[in-house]
Amino acid sequence: MELGKQIKKYRSGLGISQDALAEKIYVSRQTISNWENGKSYPDINSLLHLSEVFHVSIDILIKGDIDEMKEEIKQEDRQRFKKMSNIFMVLFVAAILTPVPLLHYLGYVGIGIWAVLTLVAFWAAHEVEKEKKALDIQSYKEIVAFTEGKRMDEIAKAKEEGKRPYQKVLLAAATALITLVVAVLMGILFDMI
Repeated sequence: MELGKQIKKYRSGLGISQDALAEKIYVSRQTISNWENGKSYPDINSLLHLSEVFHVSIDILIKGDIDEMKEEIKQEDRQRFKKMSNIFMVLFVAAILTPVPLLHYLGYVGIGIWAVLTLVAFWAAHEVEKEKKALDIQSYKEIVAFTEGKRMDEIAKAKEEGKRPYQKVLLAAATALITLVVAVLMGILFDMI
């Protein structure tokens, strides 16, 4: 945590001991030590006192921690997005590859299983789309940049936003074509068996 380093830096800058600082903000010396070592975090009242003693705003005092917290949130967003994307991809591939074998081996029961699998895949796709909208990432380049923890500059982002409608149409057409080809190939394969 950066706050501990900030407290130690400002305390040293004033040339006061942990005991003296503790006395000024009404806590124990051990509490100051715990803050400086990152073992605990000051409450809002203590932050106000620290701000007054050090003659800096709370924002400057905790700025490093805010950046660190934002990075942790970004990391959590990336992990959640990757997890949902992986779930969707597995379900999507399964929905494409399983209809013919399920129909061939299980008949109407297989079609029911495939329908449930497809509905779950649609749900996962919907969840991924919600995440993409919430994170403001739509195009392939935006998604790649996001998953790598990078940011696109405003010009590149604007260019990608212009491509979005075309990419969605092409993606839908490519998905339909792939599904058709896989279904035909599996149909031919199962007719040979």
